[in-house]
Amino acid sequence: MDSITQAVLGASVQGALLGRWQGRKALLYGALLGTVPDLDVVIDYGDAVAEMTYHRGFSHSLFVLTALAALLTWLARRLRPDPRYSGRRLFLTLWLVLITHVLLDAFTSYGTQLFWPLPTPPVAWSTVFIIDPLYTLPLLFAVLVGAIAGLKGRVGRWPAIALGLSSAYLAFTVAGKQMAEQRVAEALASSGIKAEAVFSGPTPFNSLLWRAVVIDGEDYHEALVGWFDDGPPELVRLPRGSALAGIVAASPQHARLQWFTGGILRYDQVDGQLLVTDLRLGMTGFHPFRFPLAEQQDGQWQLIEHVERLPASRGDSRQLLTLWERIWHPAERVPLEAWAADLGRR
Repeated sequence: MDSITQAVLGASVQGALLGRWQGRKALLYGALLGTVPDLDVVIDYGDAVAEMTYHRGFSHSLFVLTALAALLTWLARRLRPDPRYSGRRLFLTLWLVLITHVLLDAFTSYGTQLFWPLPTPPVAWSTVFIIDPLYTLPLLFAVLVGAIAGLKGRVGRWPAIALGLSSAYLAFTVAGKQMAEQRVAEALASSGIKAEAVFSGPTPFNSLLWRAVVIDGEDYHEALVGWFDDGPPELVRLPRGSALAGIVAASPQHARLQWFTGGILRYDQVDGQLLVTDLRLGMTGFHPFRFPLAEQQDGQWQLIEHVERLPASRGDSRQLLTLWERIWHPAERVPLEAWAADLGRR
């Protein structure tokens, strides 16, 4: 999730558990600690693919963060002991501030390596968009109100209430994902499509309209599914270009992307370069992670050793407005084919 959300989440957790004794300082300490796992962004991993796939790695490991919480507890009790609450309560607070950060990240589509250093695939439950105001606003409100109430020494119950609301909202997004995948499964069964892999996640900034990507050999299908739909989703067939994958079979960056994304990739040949796109993130035709992995030289394909990420195309207000209308008017058709066609031209 975005940094503001992670900061107010950390502030709310520490405010709920230690605000009685620390007052407004609990909100500040929690906000600062809640952003610590994302400090790995300052590390130079070598190229764009490494930066994408090693982010949310060791710094998001449940094992590493548990050890960090224990270390911080020991230091705090040694350097600034506070007899008003126990070391066990302090450890639980610090642990939850750190762990809720990475668990919330796992609810997004990016991929969080919760079990690093084990070689397990990243966890991406993909029920929440990377920015979701409905999740963030209750926490932000609670932190602001708690900061004002903290002038009298305590932050009150607002952080705990906000955490309850935000957790209930997460449960709603899980239900939305189940709804979307069930309807897509029914559409696949009726059309006779045997999916190699299925990905689903919310469309930008909401949890009412869902996007599904179905890998089907040389092609993939995309579908939009909303809570207010009254019919089966339309499966839009799009070219995936998977035959081009053989060109980058020896590329370590391609192998890394395959592992990180679960194979939800698209391949395009544009201006003498082979572009590989992570289809999970963003929206149809507008994906933030796109990489040139090979280029033609004298008629031969050569792997690119130092891979750079292409400038992201995020669409504009027209696409967002189209999706907004689609939520409330299921008969409104979204031009997924036209949006995706741009991937083959840029």
